[in-house]
Amino acid sequence: MVKSVPEIKMYVRADGSFGIRNHLAVISTVACANHVAESVARQVPGSIVCTHPYGCDQLGADAELTFRILAAAGFHPNVGGVVVVGLGCEEISAQVLADRIRESRKPVFSLEIQKTGGTSRAIAQGIEFCRELNGIMNKYDKRISISPRHLVVGLECGGSDYSSGIAANPAVGICSDMFVSMGAKVVFGETTELLGAEHILVRRAKNEQVGDFIKAKVNSVEKAAERMHVDIRGAQPSPGNIDGGLSTIEEKSLGGICKTGTGSITDAIEYGYAATTPGLTFMDTPGNDLACTCGLVSGGAHLVLFTTGRGTPMGFAYAPVIKITANKDIAQNMAENIDLDLSPILSEGLSIEDAGKKIFSYALRVAEGELVAAERLGHREFGFHRIGPTL
Repeated sequence: MVKSVPEIKMYVRADGSFGIRNHLAVISTVACANHVAESVARQVPGSIVCTHPYGCDQLGADAELTFRILAAAGFHPNVGGVVVVGLGCEEISAQVLADRIRESRKPVFSLEIQKTGGTSRAIAQGIEFCRELNGIMNKYDKRISISPRHLVVGLECGGSDYSSGIAANPAVGICSDMFVSMGAKVVFGETTELLGAEHILVRRAKNEQVGDFIKAKVNSVEKAAERMHVDIRGAQPSPGNIDGGLSTIEEKSLGGICKTGTGSITDAIEYGYAATTPGLTFMDTPGNDLACTCGLVSGGAHLVLFTTGRGTPMGFAYAPVIKITANKDIAQNMAENIDLDLSPILSEGLSIEDAGKKIFSYALRVAEGELVAAERLGHREFGFHRIGPTL
């Protein structure tokens, strides 16, 4: 579909990966360290912060997930340097996390509030570390020209309405096929929102293993809801989806999967694991917008194509989230939050194919440094999925 695409300029990392941003990340290991991490990032221009309510009183797979997602933040090619902030007595050691991130061969500092001597001293130490990192990162703050096949693109929708399934999502599907055709990786999730349409995706699976994975994950969502005595088919769509013209979870799902285009699903992976196979990959993620985005980006997505019919301002800490709508009212009322207005598909005869090409072109510009609305407005949310209780 894409015969020839010019090279784009990306940051090259010491481990051989390529990034589209050069963020300095301040990562909290535990909720108790969030204030210090946020204070440090607030006072250092160009830094972003990754804070969360976890990191302590977690066991087994849940504790492993938290560590893995925080490590993925440091490893991500959009991050050029890291300061890890811990308390000192939590399950996730700041030193251990920093050592793990150093395997990416990027500069990393760590500190513990208890050892540093309290809040004020820890903030001062963190700021000093960040300033030192800025000096190091500035020496390598340049892009090189490489093929866009190195991109990893995440797909998501949130606040869906009638326009999502018939216009915005199919246009993203065209764009997805374009990225896949040139050898890039495209990753989609939102397992909850495959319900009723999973059989279509199973038919597109490259092999039986991928198809069985998709079926098993969708079934597990329904079973989990049943254990909570909830009929997920009755709980979905959300009130906003219904107001927007969607009547059933099946209708929502059929519209949602249009984002994935028409090609074969070449791989299927667990939440937050790296996408390693060129082509289209399914990742098991919640439907929750922030948790899904975090999974996709932790899996390596450089940017996320996010369709919305009702409008949402959410961004992400270290990856640009491109907001796309085909709802004319939302495009006007939330203009500052919307990157691409595809409402001409419904009102002016813009073809789905041309709209997809428009998304593709814009995504390449973002990959080369153009800021999206969420970045300009300071929306750099960070949050992730969890699978176990707090003890």
